[in-house]
Amino acid sequence: MSKGRPNSMNNYGILLSELGFDRGFLDHLREDYLTPLASLLYPEWVGPSGLDSHRAFSVSYQLEGDTQLSYHFDNAEVTLNVCLGTSFTGGELSFGPMAGEPGSLWKQRYTHRRGRGLLHRGRQRHQAHPITSGKRVNLIIWMRSSSVRNRQCPMCGEEPSLVTCDGYGDGFTSTTSDRDTHNLCRTL
Repeated sequence: MSKGRPNSMNNYGILLSELGFDRGFLDHLREDYLTPLASLLYPEWVGPSGLDSHRAFSVSYQLEGDTQLSYHFDNAEVTLNVCLGTSFTGGELSFGPMAGEPGSLWKQRYTHRRGRGLLHRGRQRHQAHPITSGKRVNLIIWMRSSSVRNRQCPMCGEEPSLVTCDGYGDGFTSTTSDRDTHNLCRTL
């Protein structure tokens, strides 16, 4: 069975769509629970279409693999990051300004605790500091709003040129009628 990487920065983890979690579980979680919460906290990032797609994956940090994650922002309007465990030290998160805004990392760090999650804007720059012992596994859900990203690509800041594709297409969509939605991909 083929296995994709969770994202372009992590080498260890699993795409939950490859395990069949999207339609039966993650779509419901995003639509019924996470979108209403994100709409209250970050209405400008949810937009009128709501959070209408996602990319969900696990990431793993340990001394024998990925130990940290460089300063970056996510390909998402809103991100959920849940610590699944196991036993570890280190690996805190630091947050900075939104992508495109000047500034550097804030000095305050967020310490992961098993079973707790953090909801943040996807364009909020952040980094995962090095794990110092053990293994940490996190569930990451990048949630996307086509009404926000169809106006401006969150990665390059340009108005996207789009083509029809399979799957969620990184959250770009086009609706031609109430029942006819096409998933689109950004052309490079």
